[in-house]
Amino acid sequence: MTSIFRTAMGADFERLHPALQRRFSVGLDSGEACFGQGVMDRIWHGRSFVKPFLALGATRNILVPRAGRDVPFTIENVPYADSFGRETVTFVRTFHLPGRARRFDAQMVLGPRRDRVLDYLGTHQHLASDLHFTAAADGSLVIRSGAHRFREGPVDVRVPGVIGADAEVRESYDDRSGRFRVRVRVVNRYFGPLFGYEGSFAATYREVRECGVRAGLRPVREEVRA
Repeated sequence: MTSIFRTAMGADFERLHPALQRRFSVGLDSGEACFGQGVMDRIWHGRSFVKPFLALGATRNILVPRAGRDVPFTIENVPYADSFGRETVTFVRTFHLPGRARRFDAQMVLGPRRDRVLDYLGTHQHLASDLHFTAAADGSLVIRSGAHRFREGPVDVRVPGVIGADAEVRESYDDRSGRFRVRVRVVNRYFGPLFGYEGSFAATYREVRECGVRAGLRPVREEVRA
């Protein structure tokens, strides 16, 4: 069976820990969805000037405007065909912060060259990033962002580095606890660390034909430009 992640990684996919291979095999071919539930030990922010940008992004479920510790967390990775016929996998992360839950939404499709994954961010897919997946020597997965683009109507521009950010995700599997560990860092090359979180979760798998794509999981608007 193949998936958008296996296709993008090629032979490097086989170097991942078997638990990661299954998790990133979710797709229309496997017919499986993955649901994670756990705790983020820490959600952090950079210097105070980044808070207005995080608050703005939060209006479209991009990033998280509040810091916290020991925050209950869920992630939903559900495959579906978008309105343009592309295989898509949701990465909807919900942080159950005191008083109000916050979501960080993304939908991933295979890039046009089939060597990377295209990550559409937020409820309206206004932001898109190239993601590069590699396997580390210990079998963990490293995801690094590439170019970022902003699209709205006729506007289609590359986000300049001075206001953009580079993201790095490291996900591993702990055999002793039976949990996935994740660490995310978002850094601006000029202003330093902006946002991140780290913690762990346990995963369960369900047949997509049984669970479907629940209401509110898909974005409000879908963007065709890659």
